[in-house]
Amino acid sequence: MSKTLQDKLQQLHDRLGQVPSPEQFSVLVGFDGFVDEIIEVVDKRSDFQTYDRLQTIADFGTRIQRAAGLSTNIEFVPKTVKLGGNGPIMANAMVGFGSRVSYIGALGYPEINPVFKDFTEQCSKVISIAEPGHTDALEFNDGKVMLGKILSLNDVNWDNLYDTLGEDGIAEMFANVHMVATVNWTMTPYMNGIWDGIQKVVPRAEGEDKPIFFVDLADPEKRKFEDIRDAMEIIASFSPYYRVVLGLNRKEATEVADVLGLKLSGKAADVSLEEITKALAEALDIWCLMVHPTHEAAAVLDGEYAHTVGPYTSKPRLTTGAGDNFNAGFCLGLLLGLSLEDSLMLGKANSGFYVREMRSPSFAELQNFVGRWADKGKSEF
Repeated sequence: MSKTLQDKLQQLHDRLGQVPSPEQFSVLVGFDGFVDEIIEVVDKRSDFQTYDRLQTIADFGTRIQRAAGLSTNIEFVPKTVKLGGNGPIMANAMVGFGSRVSYIGALGYPEINPVFKDFTEQCSKVISIAEPGHTDALEFNDGKVMLGKILSLNDVNWDNLYDTLGEDGIAEMFANVHMVATVNWTMTPYMNGIWDGIQKVVPRAEGEDKPIFFVDLADPEKRKFEDIRDAMEIIASFSPYYRVVLGLNRKEATEVADVLGLKLSGKAADVSLEEITKALAEALDIWCLMVHPTHEAAAVLDGEYAHTVGPYTSKPRLTTGAGDNFNAGFCLGLLLGLSLEDSLMLGKANSGFYVREMRSPSFAELQNFVGRWADKGKSEF
């Protein structure tokens, strides 16, 4: 298996040296926006400068459980403040590739929040219609706990978008691009209304060259089953306008499978990645359905199934935004016309670089990382 993976990665590396530049692609991303405060949780403090942090989410949960019926003090140590939100992080990664990126969302109103300054200066066009939310992102070795404040995202709605751009402006921005990405459905309360509005003003498209329409739900557990079911119906209804791609992490895939009542060989949380990916793809009947757990990723595109593993690291330096970087790399692969498996590997490579380097790579750096991964020839390094 290791040699097969190594060969596939080397072939991907060779192909990336021959593909057209990502600069040829125009991308529109929306609609959220957050100021992310990356935080470590103190376990034991030696002195005012030195402490040991809680390593896992389970450790954090145990600390909280011990306080039940009592009280406790848990110390947070802010490490950095950065742009956040699924949209800005994914869009920022696409900017890094060199693509022409436009952004609509909650980056500050009436002025852009300074945390987004570098990002917006590199975008082709920016429309901000609301203040950003705020997230305390508690980082652990096995994942993250996101504590979000989202009241300002109530202003991200169809009426504000229409008042800002008008029907012609919306139609132009959403039709004259290679890809549209609408992400963080869960924390954007009026996304369904925005989706409905887009379909009323964007013309239908025909053929193989329709733009891509990428959707990321972003942990819909807190939303009602009927809301999730409605969202699935609206997403599928975009097929006459775009090539529709739905990206899910493994937890989200389980939740959507439960909402849809899929008949599986066991509980949705326990079945294989291949089974749940294929079942979701059949049920939703969209162009591409992708599921990306931490260690691996799988997708079905026009009936074709593909799977890849790695590059996993047990000691990530930053996990907040890893999924968004996977989405950016995967979508870039689709835009470049790479195979489904190549696109999955490119997504894994982009997130692999991000969690190690704490930033998104340029396209050249992404190519180099694929080469390093090929030299290792294994799923974890």
